[in-house]
Amino acid sequence: MAAETQATEGQTTSKGEAPIKPEYIIQREVNKAAATEAALPAEEESKGEKKSGQNKKRAAKNKPKPRQNAERLCRSVAIGEECTIGAACKSSHDVAAFMEKKEPDLGSQCPIFDEFGKCVFGLRCRYAMAHTTAEFTQVVDNEKVQKTQPNQVLNQMSRDMQIRLRKHQEKFPRTQEFDVQWQASMKDNGAQAGSANTEESARDAQDDTVKTDQASKRQRKARGRIDYRGKTYLAPLTTVGNLPFRRVCKEFGVNITCSEMAIAGNIIQGQGSELALLKRHASEDIFGVQLAGNRADIVGKAAEFVSNNCDVDFIDLNMGCPIDMAFNNGGGSALLAHPRKIERIVRTMLAATDCDITVKFRTGISRDVNVAHKLVPQFASWGTALGTLHGRSRQQRYTKVADWDYIGECQNVAETMPLFGGGDVMSWEDYWGHMETQKQCDGIMIGRGALIKPWLFREIEERRVWDISASERLDMLRQFTRFGMEHWGTDTQGIANVRRYLLEWQSFLHRYIPAGILEVLPQKINERPPAFVGRNDLETLLSSPLASDWVKISEMLLGPVPDDFTFVPKHKSNSYE
Repeated sequence: MAAETQATEGQTTSKGEAPIKPEYIIQREVNKAAATEAALPAEEESKGEKKSGQNKKRAAKNKPKPRQNAERLCRSVAIGEECTIGAACKSSHDVAAFMEKKEPDLGSQCPIFDEFGKCVFGLRCRYAMAHTTAEFTQVVDNEKVQKTQPNQVLNQMSRDMQIRLRKHQEKFPRTQEFDVQWQASMKDNGAQAGSANTEESARDAQDDTVKTDQASKRQRKARGRIDYRGKTYLAPLTTVGNLPFRRVCKEFGVNITCSEMAIAGNIIQGQGSELALLKRHASEDIFGVQLAGNRADIVGKAAEFVSNNCDVDFIDLNMGCPIDMAFNNGGGSALLAHPRKIERIVRTMLAATDCDITVKFRTGISRDVNVAHKLVPQFASWGTALGTLHGRSRQQRYTKVADWDYIGECQNVAETMPLFGGGDVMSWEDYWGHMETQKQCDGIMIGRGALIKPWLFREIEERRVWDISASERLDMLRQFTRFGMEHWGTDTQGIANVRRYLLEWQSFLHRYIPAGILEVLPQKINERPPAFVGRNDLETLLSSPLASDWVKISEMLLGPVPDDFTFVPKHKSNSYE
């Protein structure tokens, strides 16, 4: 009986298993089979393969079948305009032929047209008949167009800016000036860091030839104007932390949001997919961009670019990413082994920007060797505006329990710098216990807890458990798809992107256990649920660990999937253990 714990009188649960009311529990074997299907397709399983981390072979399976140019209608022709490319255009200009072969519409209302009064995808839209006449011309609601607020999505880089980056025409004078002074100070003073005046002199070294997309259109954000203490913070989350998901979390009341991790080198090389990560929705009132890299000059240039061209409140340095790709290249949590390199990167970022610089880091690299307590006072002395400590080492990744006692020890040496903690918070009791009862931090960053139950931010604010209904959860997903279509589009490719990110999110969402069927509250993030049924069919479907059921949910919101559609989730999710 050592592997069992008493949940309530009359019921026992296995160690690490969530205490669900007996009337909702079904046979355990079904749950094991379902979890296997959801985590990894049967044909890919092998005895020697890890069942944790990421499904790294999933990209080819999830990639939609490419469409031939002849099957795609020219973007200009689709909205009733003349093609500007002319004979060089590789897309079709035959409207009648395109409409004859076009997939059936997914519905009678176009989310983009309903929101903005016009649809920029025209005939390519999968809801085209909502704004198309019998003659295939586009309808425009001029009254709604005039009322729509412009620039709802900020930090969109122009094609010209991307070309300048690719051709290495963009200037980074502040980074280069600081780099020169840093190296000179190292020669003059040996191991001593740059002088106290280095940052000030670098700030004065502006180059009038620097071109920016948006700096002239916005008011620069002054450093030090934000009081971060006591605010809820949605963690930067790769893939699933996209702009539509952040909008959902803003609806539930989160205070601080941050972009997905962007690779500094890719930013200054002008990679379109990386520049897209910088986008900010107008509803994100405190927003930052997270950068990853291991070279001070590269990270500094990326930070300078973001500061000059983006509307951001802070730029965060990633020193917590545990994945092999980042770690083996010396970035992410690998930086924790090189405090001198960290200092140079942070000081370069401070010299090259006007906004706050923040840092996110782990307890250390190895589980039994903590280094964060040595770094925290240095972050404060360098001028970092905020530090966020994940209570696990790189070796632990997302397994085992986060060490909140150690976070509290680090907070005691943080001096004037606010220190946020992170790890395993999934209830308002967890949140306020760390904040008020234990007084272990100045705020909390929430990652997986927000992916599993985004309404956690409302629970924190109201200090109560929300037994959210299945229909309310489906409405939340419907809202995400609407935000997603505004962001990725309503054409075939846009819908495919919305579906993909919805399914990636569902790989976390299904782990929520409805409050009304739990024997003991609150749900703990590392407790595995036994197989159970919900209080109705929809609740059961939303809780299914089967990837095939996640696809059914997507079809309820986005219509049927293509015949050749496949989906393999990114995360195998061993973090229950």
